[in-house]
Amino acid sequence: MADKRDYYEVLGVSKGASDAEIKKAYRKVAKKYHPDLNPGDKEAEEKFKEVNEAYSVLSDADKKARYDQYGHAGVDPNFGAGGGGFTGDFDFGDIFSDIFGGGFGGFGGGRRRGPKRGSDVRQVIDISFEEAAFGTTKTINVTKQEKCHACGGSGAKAGTQPQTCSRCGGSGQIKVQQRTPFGVVANVTTCPECRGKGKIIKEPCRECRGTGKVRKESKIEITIPAGIDDSQTMQLSGKGEAGEPGAPNGDLLVTVRVRPHEFFKRMENDIVMTMPITVTQAILGATLKVPTLDGPVEYDIPEGTQSGTRFRLRGKGIPYLRGSGRGDQYVTIEVEIPKNLSPRQKELVRELDDDKYYKKRPTFMDKLKQLFN
Repeated sequence: MADKRDYYEVLGVSKGASDAEIKKAYRKVAKKYHPDLNPGDKEAEEKFKEVNEAYSVLSDADKKARYDQYGHAGVDPNFGAGGGGFTGDFDFGDIFSDIFGGGFGGFGGGRRRGPKRGSDVRQVIDISFEEAAFGTTKTINVTKQEKCHACGGSGAKAGTQPQTCSRCGGSGQIKVQQRTPFGVVANVTTCPECRGKGKIIKEPCRECRGTGKVRKESKIEITIPAGIDDSQTMQLSGKGEAGEPGAPNGDLLVTVRVRPHEFFKRMENDIVMTMPITVTQAILGATLKVPTLDGPVEYDIPEGTQSGTRFRLRGKGIPYLRGSGRGDQYVTIEVEIPKNLSPRQKELVRELDDDKYYKKRPTFMDKLKQLFN
């Protein structure tokens, strides 16, 4: 007893470690010293025995309590006798399945899974800016695995039924006790007769060849909600591929791609756009016809409107996807400078080149002169 290392030290955890922390530490250390990873290494083999011995105690609530109170003397004095490290049918199957992914070093196997859910089907659909804003209905073609109608998805020929596997009794798994240098290990593995399904089909359906599924193309109508954004994905539950008998179908995941608009850009639920106007409109003011998703609206800009001026049209943006109301539309003015003027037009423009017509320029020029002087 005196030569034994502290079990917590063996696993590298503190005395107050939780069950999950102990299990996690065991996985890590057991994998490090596993004989299959260290062939011929006697030291690793001894450490592996030590690790299993420590975990056998610390994973058992009663043994752990006695060990915490009395140390090594508090647990079975014959524990580890004969060099086995552990005896009996202590089931490490799930631990080693987690460590090695199943089937590694004779410790593979695992718990029977239930009927497998159908796979999800992914689809991409293109819609216009307006359709994304106000919503629409689309019909798409989807090719997927569907339940075979000839056999009702059972995979068995019409008039027959799958039979319960006689080897596993319908559980889909078998338990084998294997004697190793470290003791007897209970190994739970998938039944090779029915391949984990628990059923055997003696007369397969001709339509699906015993799979219970057939590949078909179907038309599905989807409703795209108002306010959906580019690259968002809608989930249609149960519209994916068929699952195994007794399991649900997968889902249909439709990703929306919104085509760019000629004028508008989306910023969350707001719309932004740039509207060019003439110098004359900027100087004298004007009534503009501004495009919106609801059609053109009139907006009055005042005399002396500067390029870069932005105004807001309330409630002309994108509807909120979840909730009521809409965002706004922001319009930025861009004053376009004319080209190819006639001599007379140029002369008239020169008449405007006087500081008395401007507000910012005279102040700027005065500050500029002070800077260089």
